[in-house]
Amino acid sequence: MRTLGFVVLLLAIGTGSALAGVVARIDIAKQTMTVSENGSVLYSWKVSTGRGRYHTPRGTFRPIRMHKMWYSRKYHNSPMPHSIFFYGGYAIHGTDAVGNLGRPASHGCVRLHPTNAKTLYNLVQTYGSKNTRIVLVN
Repeated sequence: MRTLGFVVLLLAIGTGSALAGVVARIDIAKQTMTVSENGSVLYSWKVSTGRGRYHTPRGTFRPIRMHKMWYSRKYHNSPMPHSIFFYGGYAIHGTDAVGNLGRPASHGCVRLHPTNAKTLYNLVQTYGSKNTRIVLVN
């Protein structure tokens, strides 16, 4: 029994390091993003995800690539400031359509207010892709 208690203690200690880093949790039903750093919530922001027939993927991802400024080749060279790509062509990025935040309005990406997109981008840059999780839930 003593050994089992020691193993449980080690697992509990290890859990703290699993929280290290950044988690951006997007609740698609609520159209919100909660950003946590090392397990503590820092921000809660309105977002816009896919509208109508445009799907926003669900699941847990890591950033694949990041660009301070990206222009969508698929959607008329639309600007995508502070882009964090997490699944194929899907990204979290800033938008100038801030009036639509809080409701589905995108072609599948996760849109943020430009100031919030920059804040998240800088936080992810600080921690790196391997210490960042992007979680999309209904």
